[in-house]
Amino acid sequence: MFEYTGYYLDDDITLNRTFDVFVPEKVTQKTALFFIHGGGWTSGAKEGYHLIMQAYCKRGFICGSASYRLLPTAGKTTLSAVDQLKDCRECYDGFVSVLKKKNLPLDIAVFGTSAGAHLASLLVCGLPGECQEECKLENNWVKPVCGLLQSTPAFFEPWKEVYPAMWGMMERAAGGSFEEFPEKYRNLSLDRLIRKDNPPLFFMEADNEGLFPREYNEVLLEKHLQWGIPSEMKVYKYAEHGFFYNLTRPIQLEAFEDIITYVNKVNP
Repeated sequence: MFEYTGYYLDDDITLNRTFDVFVPEKVTQKTALFFIHGGGWTSGAKEGYHLIMQAYCKRGFICGSASYRLLPTAGKTTLSAVDQLKDCRECYDGFVSVLKKKNLPLDIAVFGTSAGAHLASLLVCGLPGECQEECKLENNWVKPVCGLLQSTPAFFEPWKEVYPAMWGMMERAAGGSFEEFPEKYRNLSLDRLIRKDNPPLFFMEADNEGLFPREYNEVLLEKHLQWGIPSEMKVYKYAEHGFFYNLTRPIQLEAFEDIITYVNKVNP
């Protein structure tokens, strides 16, 4: 059994600026889990992780999942990934408020996949406002205990073998072309935020990853290891981009258990 509650960030409701919280009948895990969905910055929803959150609830974890305003696939828009990061930070901050009200530890691991992993990585490694997002937080910033990043880009600038369709999504997420606004792309790059005070990161890489080459994340991992940060990387054999969206395949069940193992290792 678990208790489910949905929260909107705004008194005058703004669609997708909302987060869900699943509370198990008995919270037995010190670390809470917070999920950010993927979908190329243009699709996806927090409900996509409800089944996985329910499974973690059965293991004693309190879980939250964020929605954020989605970018349209065509036409002009003033939204960008910076606005989506604002939404995710404010949802995370709302989750912190829920934990406080329940007198639970403020130890939170943040999971994201694909575009969600991009947003999660900036949330975990950067401070509020560091990517030019204008946040309104109820609490002092609570640094996550770790990041769980499945299929994440190491940076947001063009690379030689970038998949053209993905680059088109990234251009839309940045709010313009790289030639026009290179600083916007730099602001959204994880590698800019890699430093000695980062929380540890668990890079969950697909063997058949076709969008974000893992060798770039290996460079980030090596920096963490040199500084003594207990980050790790695991490559899931035969897995594809964004594979951890359900618990029906052996590889998904393996990832499910790996998250528990890693979280309890870095935050015992």
